[in-house]
Amino acid sequence: MKQHQVRLPSIGFVSTYPPTSCGLATFTAALRGAMAQRRGSEDGLDVVSLVESRLPEPRSEVSYQHLNGDRSSLAVAVLLLNTHDVVLIQHEYGIFGGPDGSEVLDLVSQLRVPTVVTLHTVLNNPTPAQKEILERLVDMTTETVVMSQTALRRLESGYRLDPMKVRVIPHGAMAGLAGPSLSDGIRPVVLTWGLIGPGKGLESAIEAMADLKDIRPTPRYIILGKTHPKVQATQGDSYLEGLKARAHALGLEDVVEFDSRYLDLESLAKEIRRADIVLLPYESTEQVTSGVLVEAIAAGKPVVATSFPHAMEMLSTGAGIVVPHSDPVAMAGAIRTLVTDPELANRMAGVAASIGSALHWPAVAEEYEAIASTLDPRSPVMASISELIVSADHLAKVG
Repeated sequence: MKQHQVRLPSIGFVSTYPPTSCGLATFTAALRGAMAQRRGSEDGLDVVSLVESRLPEPRSEVSYQHLNGDRSSLAVAVLLLNTHDVVLIQHEYGIFGGPDGSEVLDLVSQLRVPTVVTLHTVLNNPTPAQKEILERLVDMTTETVVMSQTALRRLESGYRLDPMKVRVIPHGAMAGLAGPSLSDGIRPVVLTWGLIGPGKGLESAIEAMADLKDIRPTPRYIILGKTHPKVQATQGDSYLEGLKARAHALGLEDVVEFDSRYLDLESLAKEIRRADIVLLPYESTEQVTSGVLVEAIAAGKPVVATSFPHAMEMLSTGAGIVVPHSDPVAMAGAIRTLVTDPELANRMAGVAASIGSALHWPAVAEEYEAIASTLDPRSPVMASISELIVSADHLAKVG
């Protein structure tokens, strides 16, 4: 008797997407890539990217570029998404059109297939409009995913919604982060990476390093990443130059290093594995999800982080040290402890490594696939790409 192969559900992803420099874009590309690897095929994993202006040659998996705030563009995006079995939306207020990203509600209200939303931001003190958008979004979608227990508790205590619709799936991390440390053992390396801009707490981090110049060998502090595109657009290189000037004024030319290279994922993973300590000096008290924190844990690195919610949750395992916000003295003290107490640092690294395997993208993708496979499809609206293009042309003319 011939066995019938189970057809995996097609998924339409809605998010910013590379080459956009944004955490949600990176997240979506990594999640989609891990799903494709599990399936052995990229078929049926299409992306509707959210853009402010269309690229002439988007990546092949991008089926449509939706122009935020454009009603005819939204109509085409809805038509395309409704041809899938499931729609997976990444949500943050700033990536959708309208006040506080309210256009996400216009999108979801027109979808006719099961929809899953992943919340990257859950504010403790939202404005009334932000609160209403999130409550309506959870109500209108089939399933909601958050990436930390802190985010789940915030939803349950501060928002009116059905908690049974919400589940926790951790942020993913590159599998290439696993493995032994690549530290050269000469000078301890403290590493911060990600897009550079105000709010990342780099000023406090640089000041903290000034308190560690007496340690021999003196630690190196590497700040790896480009200036955030929005900061670059408004300030040019002035913010980065200000950080360099601060390091120079403190006599840290041989301690603080700025590495503005754009690295592919494999190269980034190697740089993370070369570090001895990961430093997350963020100023935000709201952050319930940090991809950088998850990657540090997945790489088996001891972490020093300010007391933002996701750090307090993940480092309570013993994988690092939490310090107060904007406190260079406490930050320096934590780094000094790890540098001068290798046994403690190794113990924290071991804790991080022990929980890191559950954070790699293949494991995370499996959880999203499980959700998609259990949702009851509501007969996706079938349409060919050519029909959608005709619809797009018509809507562009009448819009």
